[in-house]
Amino acid sequence: MVILKTAREIAAMRQAGRISAGALREAGKAVEPGVSTLEIDTIIRSYIEKQGAVPSFLGYGGFPASACISVNNVVIHGIPSAKEILKEGDIVSIDVGAYFGGYHGDNACTFPCGDISPEARNLLDTTREALYQGIQQAVAGNRLGDIGSTVQRYVEARSYSVVRDFVGHGVGAKLHEDPRVPNYGTPGRGVRLLPGMTIAIEPMVTQGTHKVRILPDKWTTVTADGKLAAHFEHTVAVTSSGPLILTLPD
Repeated sequence: MVILKTAREIAAMRQAGRISAGALREAGKAVEPGVSTLEIDTIIRSYIEKQGAVPSFLGYGGFPASACISVNNVVIHGIPSAKEILKEGDIVSIDVGAYFGGYHGDNACTFPCGDISPEARNLLDTTREALYQGIQQAVAGNRLGDIGSTVQRYVEARSYSVVRDFVGHGVGAKLHEDPRVPNYGTPGRGVRLLPGMTIAIEPMVTQGTHKVRILPDKWTTVTADGKLAAHFEHTVAVTSSGPLILTLPD
């Protein structure tokens, strides 16, 4: 069931979104060669807790860390580790959520580690722009298929693929709510967007096949062909005056 939020609830979600966005910003500053993914996770947890919030992902479904940190061919749900040391040329997807005032904010970004290849840079640029193309479709009266098809067309026109096995979702008092928000679809199809809907739009884009596989840890999800992947995400409110991004830092 899709839960519509009041203006007051959306304002509360904006507070959670600011914290989540601030944590993501601080994480991005820490992405450098020689840094472990666990060090970055520690920075994220410290930032969120200093704001009086709780990391949304910590313990969620048994997840052992405060953020998902996914390097190179890891699409999503990478588990931070002291043994995983970033190196020059890596791309690092960081997915962060913060729970504050009864609501969650959820956002993600893929950061370059030092100098990256032109091919990797183009993947990041394409995925980021696909997110904003999708957000532009998050207007009252449109349907979820308008978001997904817009993301899919933009990505595939540039010879990349969108992951099908994982999608965006509603966000609110729960980290994952209805509806599912695919990054593919047919214009004019799916759930109609109404003012008060709050959704996470999150393109996951790969250089090769859209197929993925989950490693034995039951979390880490990698591209089936070993090629690079990128991930960008914002929590967005559908309002009568257009889409409102809730996960922006101060």
